[in-house]
Amino acid sequence: MLADFSYEEMKIYAKVKNLPTFRGEQIFEAILGAKTLEEISNIPNALKEQIREDYPDYKIEGVFESKDGTKKYIISYPDGNIVESVLMKYKYGYTVCLSTQVGCRMGCKFCASTLNGLVRNLTAGEILGQALLINRELGGTKKNRMITNIVLMGSGEPLDNYDNVCKFIDLVSSQRGLNVSQRNISLSTCGLVDKIDLLAEKKYNITLTISLHSTTDEKRREIMPIANRYSIKEIISACKRYYEKTGRRIYFEYTLIKGVNDSEKDVERLSSMLRGFNCHVNIIPLNSVKERNLIGTTRLEAYKFSDKLNEKKISATVRRTMGEDIEGACGQLRNKILKGG
Repeated sequence: MLADFSYEEMKIYAKVKNLPTFRGEQIFEAILGAKTLEEISNIPNALKEQIREDYPDYKIEGVFESKDGTKKYIISYPDGNIVESVLMKYKYGYTVCLSTQVGCRMGCKFCASTLNGLVRNLTAGEILGQALLINRELGGTKKNRMITNIVLMGSGEPLDNYDNVCKFIDLVSSQRGLNVSQRNISLSTCGLVDKIDLLAEKKYNITLTISLHSTTDEKRREIMPIANRYSIKEIISACKRYYEKTGRRIYFEYTLIKGVNDSEKDVERLSSMLRGFNCHVNIIPLNSVKERNLIGTTRLEAYKFSDKLNEKKISATVRRTMGEDIEGACGQLRNKILKGG
């Protein structure tokens, strides 16, 4: 798909197709503007037919807006698959949360993305397409980009789609592309240690966020099957290696689940394992998934948990809850649509 191509690769594509270089540039600019093939006005119809099979055909199928202004987009691909992307407005601008896979195979008990397993990986261009469509929907262009921040934390495990995700980061941060600063890109992973080490070698300036959600391997295995492969100690060690390679502060996501990971002992263990490490903990009240028998703590309890960590000199804040009234948890809305609900 042409959306997978960098500016230089698009020029090579034009050469292979025996086209002038400027045609490749025109196609590249049209893709960045999320234009359909029919909307491109500066290339001849014969050329449109020539590139039709390769031209991206993703589209926004629906938009659901929350009372708090959060928007969830349903985006479809030509093979009939759909993913979710979320738009959140902050004081500093717009953040988009993008999916990296159709479904997920990680099996985390608090996440709806994994209920139907992994269908397939998204290509770099399909991930990019989500951002391009939303940027256009906001009235943005390449030169006047509306999207300020990107979070790879929608459906799917980004590091389980490592090559495509790295190519996406290259594309979206390119000066010829949307030119989103890598410092404004966050990647959330459940802790694939080998891929964290590979990512560290890239020396990107992105923020690495770890979905931790437990302070013991035993409890973590109950809610996150990946814990059967990697221990918390191994993940923390990989994070420290990542920090040494990149100098980027590590963020840990900790979803509070009532009676599972919200005790005083959890505060003690979490502060002990993170002490002396340049990191921050995002406390997240569980956005309940009806198919899972897990109950979230109250926001008051979340603030108390956060305060106790801060008292122990561990930087922590409670994440703002957004989009609950539009099936806000990852994969919830997609699953509802697939079921015809």
